[in-house]
Amino acid sequence: MVNSLKKALRVQHFIPLLAIFTAFLIGAGLIAIIGHDPLAIYGRMFSMTLTNDYGLGQVFFRATPLILTGLAVALPFQAGLFNIGGEGQAVMGAFVCGLVGFSLPESSPALVSIPLCLGAAMLAGGIWGLIAGLLRTRFGINEVISTIMLNFIAAAVVGYFLLNHFAVHASVHTPKIIESAQIMRLDALMDIFPRSPVNLSILLSIGIATLFYALLYHSKYGYELRAVGKNPDAATYAGINVALHQNLVMMLSGAISGLVAANLILGYKHYFELGITSGLGFLGIAVAMLASSNPLWLIFSAFLFGWLDYGGLTINAYVPKEVFLILQATVILFIIGAQKRFKQ
Repeated sequence: MVNSLKKALRVQHFIPLLAIFTAFLIGAGLIAIIGHDPLAIYGRMFSMTLTNDYGLGQVFFRATPLILTGLAVALPFQAGLFNIGGEGQAVMGAFVCGLVGFSLPESSPALVSIPLCLGAAMLAGGIWGLIAGLLRTRFGINEVISTIMLNFIAAAVVGYFLLNHFAVHASVHTPKIIESAQIMRLDALMDIFPRSPVNLSILLSIGIATLFYALLYHSKYGYELRAVGKNPDAATYAGINVALHQNLVMMLSGAISGLVAANLILGYKHYFELGITSGLGFLGIAVAMLASSNPLWLIFSAFLFGWLDYGGLTINAYVPKEVFLILQATVILFIIGAQKRFKQ
């Protein structure tokens, strides 16, 4: 019995690799059906992304917010919750960050303006996440339903206020944030990844993922959070406040989603634009599932999806980018199927 369990656990470690391999096999078949050589297409995709500085910078840039939205799914999952509201939490955080960024006095130093913008983003995203937590703990409303609805509400609220009160004339974006609130790009700071938009927020994302790994697996809070996810009744019997942990983790996940503003607003566009966070929350679900909700593995998972995202653009002249959306979906379906198999 013990040997069978150990064998199953060893096989589980290879599930992500098998999922990726299977997805690329299916992708090769689709490319061949379209009429192109799969090896040539994959080779071009590899050379345009991972073997030149600009392409690699684009991959890192796309991976940066996915680390955060992936964490926003992974952390609640540890507590037995399924947060699919990263989309709404991210747009609320980015919008409020943009508002604060252009409202600050031009003379504000970076040590004040950047923390204020990031704090505002975390507060807005955190409140949006906490709403779903309170609906779950106070009224028993499933967080899947509430976060879906909150995604639509966030999009409507942001769209209304942006277009009617804050948009620059004849545009769908806010005024530009002040210069001291802008985060430096790596090509300007260290002369690497020239012309690519990757910026210092990538270090913030990796640092947050590392911090939450330590918090989850090397702290009392993390132990209690995982206990809540494993068995809430047993956790309650042991004296753990289940409702408090569920509310707190939903608030934390919303705050983390809101931090995508560091990459997109402070480090890239320098203003909030309608649709700037589109798809990041939902793709974060895929990132978290591939990493089995482990914050450290999630970093690599985000880089994989960032690579697929930009890689699809590099070969779009030869095969439709949708082929790589199919690859992403195949990875997730494989993971879900494998997890269900091992639970039986």
